Amino acid sequence: MKNLKLLIRLLTVFTILLWAFSCSSKDLNSDNTDSKPTNLSISSLKVGVDNNNPNGDGSGITNFTITATNATSYNVLINDELLKLTNNTFSYTFTKGGTNEYSVIVSAYNENGFTSATYSLTIFVSVDITLVWSDEFDIDGAPDPNNWTYDLGDHGWGNNELQNYTNNSENVIVKNGVLKIIAKANGTGYTSARIKSQGLQAFKYGKIEVRAKLPITQGTWPAIWMLGSNFNSVGWPHCGEIDIMEQKGWEKNKVLGTFHWQDNVSDSYAGYGIETEASTSTSEFHLYSLDWRADVIQVLYDDVPYVTFTNNNNLPFNSDFFFILNIAMGGNLGGDVDTNFTQDSMEIDYVRVYQ
Repeated sequence: MKNLKLLIRLLTVFTILLWAFSCSSKDLNSDNTDSKPTNLSISSLKVGVDNNNPNGDGSGITNFTITATNATSYNVLINDELLKLTNNTFSYTFTKGGTNEYSVIVSAYNENGFTSATYSLTIFVSVDITLVWSDEFDIDGAPDPNNWTYDLGDHGWGNNELQNYTNNSENVIVKNGVLKIIAKANGTGYTSARIKSQGLQAFKYGKIEVRAKLPITQGTWPAIWMLGSNFNSVGWPHCGEIDIMEQKGWEKNKVLGTFHWQDNVSDSYAGYGIETEASTSTSEFHLYSLDWRADVIQVLYDDVPYVTFTNNNNLPFNSDFFFILNIAMGGNLGGDVDTNFTQDSMEIDYVRVYQ
């Protein structure tokens, strides 16, 4: 059925293109190709673009400009809609909710023929959602006990990690509107912190945003992630795990989004994850997001999706999950720790949940 739908869609697009491109006033097979439009390009300006909204302000409104030499008219195929234009500028409003990538096919015409080009862009369209919970970390001191508790100890945490997790202020503190999780060397090993919202705050579905700056030192393994609230009763990976952000200790120019679960058919562990480039993740704050729905879940970096995961009723990602924020040292994804390591931190500006 999916293949049939895809075939119908491709045939529809092909038919539209064939009809559109046949609208020249002369035979398009003419050998007089030198007089066709040349230097064709198209640019876009998304309404509301800024450093915090690289894909627009959520309105979906985008202004386009077509540039071509010797063109008298234009056809644009955008979102399966054909636009026939005489002006080289136009505005288009995208309506599909979320962050989506589109291909725009533009053709410039004159009496001798046409020239075509394809342009890709990513647009964010906000849906009718409301902020239902957040921690803005605007009160100095320990993290808010209404939102956060602690994992404590130094037993490797199943990943051969080296740190001892504490609730000491030297390892976790809120200061100047930022939560700092601090990993430190103490002469005999490492201390760090792992805070969690287990038993306090848990959510199912919605848009989750965490604005953070990551540690730069080799061997640090920061993570922003979620576990199913039934973790204590069913264990891992049956409860499900969603990694909104992890960063390997030896690769500080990328981040990783991953899903972990127990496959019901094979009754064995299953996982799926993808990395994306994040060259300034350790020097600047960036937005790590999750668009979580019953049918599909996306992991995003600065509002650009890079992991798309198909959800269904046989998976554990349809129940309440709680947050975990931590820095591990060494271990499976931390690797070798820099021998000169003294301390480093992950700074978190806020955690927000929209539904």
